[in-house]
Amino acid sequence: MAFSEEDRIVIQYLRQNQNYSAKRFLREFPDKAWKLGGLKHLLRKIDRTGSCKRQAGSGRPRTARNNENIQQVEDLVLSQEDRPQTHLTQREIAREVGISQTSVNEIVKIDLRLKCFKKRRATELTEVNKQVRLERSRQLLMRYAANLVHFIWFTDEKLFTVASPSNSQNDRLYAAVGTLKKNIPGSRLLRTRSTFRKSIMVSVVMSALGRTAIHFVEPGVKINGVYYWFTSHSGLPE
Repeated sequence: MAFSEEDRIVIQYLRQNQNYSAKRFLREFPDKAWKLGGLKHLLRKIDRTGSCKRQAGSGRPRTARNNENIQQVEDLVLSQEDRPQTHLTQREIAREVGISQTSVNEIVKIDLRLKCFKKRRATELTEVNKQVRLERSRQLLMRYAANLVHFIWFTDEKLFTVASPSNSQNDRLYAAVGTLKKNIPGSRLLRTRSTFRKSIMVSVVMSALGRTAIHFVEPGVKINGVYYWFTSHSGLPE
């Protein structure tokens, strides 16, 4: 059983000041669940070194987290400034360097002190897109007074396809032994899907003051100017 830091301090004090033996420790502290062999090993260390702390350089020497491997992992895990997205995954780095994936993870977190951030999907904007948005924003600021900017509302719609996830590997049909496949009805062997999947359109209105609730467009509704104006303004906060 591993000794806590407080246990080690108490054992060292009692050993050096009252010469407690391993068996006496077990009698005096029955609720600690210490082992006789572990106590003897710790007491020998205290008698030999005068301390219960781990000595520098003790233990098994590092074989994976050495300076050479740390440098290789650092070069492979970070993207180059002139070549973005050229980094490797931890599994690929483990194969490249020849160490375990656990060692790669420890090097990244402990030795290199790197933190992993998950990328999010977003629309790529070209320089032309950015320039057009900047010009239109300036035009809006010139058209409206500064005290009216917060009351400009922007609307957007998004079409979501509704499709339940399925795994074809788990979609099986079991039949009695000796049954021929040609004797099974085709409706039981085919996994069909409709030509057009069910979809739903949602819209939302937002400004610097906040946003409205999400509005679900009913299927089959014809969206004209009147419907669009009504749905865009019905959820505005007062």
